[in-house]
Amino acid sequence: MDCIFCKIVKAELPSYKVYEDDLFLGFLDINPRTFGHTVLIPKKHYQWVYDVPEFDKYWRAVLTITRALQQVISPTFVTYVTHGLEVPHAHIHIMPRKDEKEFVPPVKNFPKEQMEKLAKEVMKAVS
Repeated sequence: MDCIFCKIVKAELPSYKVYEDDLFLGFLDINPRTFGHTVLIPKKHYQWVYDVPEFDKYWRAVLTITRALQQVISPTFVTYVTHGLEVPHAHIHIMPRKDEKEFVPPVKNFPKEQMEKLAKEVMKAVS
C-alpha cells in the first residue's frame, strides 16, 4: 500500500506533529486552509472515519487538539471536515477560524519556521 498517511505514521515522511497517542497521530496540514489547520489520523489504516473502531476516542482526541489550538492561537471558532477523497486514509481536518469568511478557505502558505513553532506550542498545550 502506498498511503502517504501510513508513511507519516511510520516516520518515513516528515510532519509537523502536534498530537500522538497509541491510536492516533495529529499533524499540521502541509496545505493549510487556516493557520493551525491540523489533520488527525488513526495510526492503523482505515479508509473512512466511520470505520475506525475507536470512533469515540477519535473524536475525544479531536477535542483535545481543539482545546490546545484554542489555548495557543485563540480562534473565533473551529470547524471539522471528515471527507477522505484525496487520501484514502481516515482523517479529520481541524480548522481553527478567525477571519475566514469562505466555507472552504483557499490554501495558504506559512513559513516553515512558523509551522515548526506552532507545532511545538500545540504539542506542549496538548501535554
